[in-house]
Amino acid sequence: MPNFCAAPNCTRKSTQSDLAFFRFPRDPERCRIWVENCRRADLEAKTSDQLNKHYRLCAKHFDPAMVCKTSPYRTVLKDTAIPTIFDLTSHLRNPHTRHRKRIKELTEEDIRKIKERRLASSIEQLVSKKDAAVEDGTSTNEDEPQLSTEEKEFREYLRSLFEVVVLLGKQSIPLMAEKASEAEHKSNNFQALLDYRMNAGDEALKKRFEATAVNTEYLSATQQSQLLDICENTVREEMLMEVRESRFFSLVTGDLVEFSNEKHLPLFLRFVNQQNVLREEFLDFVLFDGDESALVERLEAQLTDRWGLSMEDCRGQAHKATGTSTTKMKAVAVLLMEKYPLALHMPCSHMALNIHLASSLPFPNVQVVMETLRRIGAFFRTPLTQDELEKAISSHYQKNEEKGTALKQSSGSGWTEQHNVFDVLLDLLPPLLLCMDSILDNDDGKFADAVTADAYSITETLAEFEIIVTIVILKNVLTFTRAFGRNLQGETLDVFFAANSLTAVLHSLNEVNDNIDVYHEFWYEEAVSVASVMQIPEKVPRLFLRKQRAADVGEIQAESYFKEYVTVPVIRGIMQEVEDMFSENNLKALKCLSLVPAVMGQMKFNTTEENYADVYRNDLPNPDTLPAELHCWRIKWKHRGKEVRLPTTIHETLQLPDVKFFPNVNSFLKVLSTLPVLKLEDNKSHTASERLRAHLASMPTKQWNKSLAMLNVNTHVKHDLDVMVDKYCRLYPEDDPEAEAAAEEAADEDGVMK
Repeated sequence: MPNFCAAPNCTRKSTQSDLAFFRFPRDPERCRIWVENCRRADLEAKTSDQLNKHYRLCAKHFDPAMVCKTSPYRTVLKDTAIPTIFDLTSHLRNPHTRHRKRIKELTEEDIRKIKERRLASSIEQLVSKKDAAVEDGTSTNEDEPQLSTEEKEFREYLRSLFEVVVLLGKQSIPLMAEKASEAEHKSNNFQALLDYRMNAGDEALKKRFEATAVNTEYLSATQQSQLLDICENTVREEMLMEVRESRFFSLVTGDLVEFSNEKHLPLFLRFVNQQNVLREEFLDFVLFDGDESALVERLEAQLTDRWGLSMEDCRGQAHKATGTSTTKMKAVAVLLMEKYPLALHMPCSHMALNIHLASSLPFPNVQVVMETLRRIGAFFRTPLTQDELEKAISSHYQKNEEKGTALKQSSGSGWTEQHNVFDVLLDLLPPLLLCMDSILDNDDGKFADAVTADAYSITETLAEFEIIVTIVILKNVLTFTRAFGRNLQGETLDVFFAANSLTAVLHSLNEVNDNIDVYHEFWYEEAVSVASVMQIPEKVPRLFLRKQRAADVGEIQAESYFKEYVTVPVIRGIMQEVEDMFSENNLKALKCLSLVPAVMGQMKFNTTEENYADVYRNDLPNPDTLPAELHCWRIKWKHRGKEVRLPTTIHETLQLPDVKFFPNVNSFLKVLSTLPVLKLEDNKSHTASERLRAHLASMPTKQWNKSLAMLNVNTHVKHDLDVMVDKYCRLYPEDDPEAEAAAEEAADEDGVMK
């Protein structure tokens, strides 16, 4: 007779797959946790014996590390395994379907009680039982095998290894050091820390090392890689459990990172956790190889097959692409929205809108400007270079000290990532070239050759007339979106008004486009004026002239060329990008921020969220009661006491104790909070993307490691060394002591030294 899976929305049975099916445990405490996680109300009245006898869960609902294949014919669970991977939402997309396995709807109070019981009772009891069993030398589970002395020692040894790996990850220390020369190597960082622990009295490591053959590599590169993989997966699973509990999330990608000559895309997830706090966490790197369709499939597989999430619950996406990857990531966003319309494509809150818009333009001259900006930002993080720039500013603006002082302040740390970056760059161009010339001279020899080489390269780029014209055009066109972009990264009230001001922004851009001849004439004169100050001649790019001669076409005037090939494409490209980035659904979502009490107050409590609620109607627990609930929500804040302050952000609103009495509003705010365009409320620590960038900057490129990056960026995530040890023992059983001892004996018999 086949086994059927008892999980909701799961139709697997044993005759249709090779999956293992596991009985509900006899232990009442563990069995109750299984039932709670399943959300099957009809199972709550049954005893643990009844459940154990008649009900099963398939292996798909357990973390793979909890499942152990003891032989080709037998698969077992870890004694404390708890199912955590469930599809509790797919039935919502087909509400008319009858379900044999009804899913229990949880109230906020149910969730709170479940978490309290799990943390305060069930888990602690299981751990205490396990600890007591170890102390008494007995087992609470008849099926649990007793650990031999060798196995216990091996586990202690693994625990020490994992402690060292976690330490290396937290401190951004590579496991392998660079070669000192071809003949000798620097001390291996991992080995050095193991030696230190042994000298400090770590008996498990010491005993293991003494039993190893003299010329055997103490820990091979393969084993080190296995340890890193286990650490990385354990930390990731800890975060994924929170994402699954929260259900809704947004997908955010970062700048490309290269490992082993392959480009990878950093992947972040933004979600609201069970404490109603918005978080954005770094989860993994995804291979960037292949076309847009292949990348979309890879992202879907990562999120659904490997992580147990549903792309149907993705409510936003933002891609911080630069250079040639921009076009590909825009295509990826379009493909994802075609499959999942609610995965709204939005700008990322970490990047100024003007920089995002300029980076999205697929024109070579614009991409050269953006790449040069990134190089300038990195260049002035080098010691002494900023001092040299300030001297050049003082020299150039000696007759206008007020402007010189203001420019020094605006060109401080991080200016290449600000909303007004092109305004600052234009004012900075003449002193910037003076600074670069001074560094190139290097009279006192205080700059390294690499610094002077970078200075020369930047100077060569900025001294091109085409680049100056492009900077002037970008500065003037993006003036119309600068205030709009600032508001998007401001407080909730600013974002709400930004959504309502988009029509005015587009109107201004259209007005420029309709009168492009007039605007271009003024802008081109400005570019010629800046170039003359820098003694750069007005000319058409050499490549274009060469193509003209080859085609035997008459000469073109410089002003006409730059109008046709720079001004017109830039203004139209910016208009198109703004329209794409702020579609009707995007604006509807942002206008729903009027649910925040401070925004309602600013609007004199005359808001109409109902008009935009249809975007997220299926995400609400009781959509039919939404109008009445919204009316009550407005009345609550309109007639509040004088001493009651209106919450100004989504985070503040979600922390209110009585928000749970407004379930639709509560759900609405949680979904809105995940949108990537909204800034993170928690400013106590750097964002995950900033931590990743800092980690990569602190290590030589050749020593970048994906797993170490994962550990370093997520040092705040708790990790359980015992879980890591269990995973290692199950995934790599060949590393057990008996197998190694047998291998060593065979090697000795053959007279071979490993």
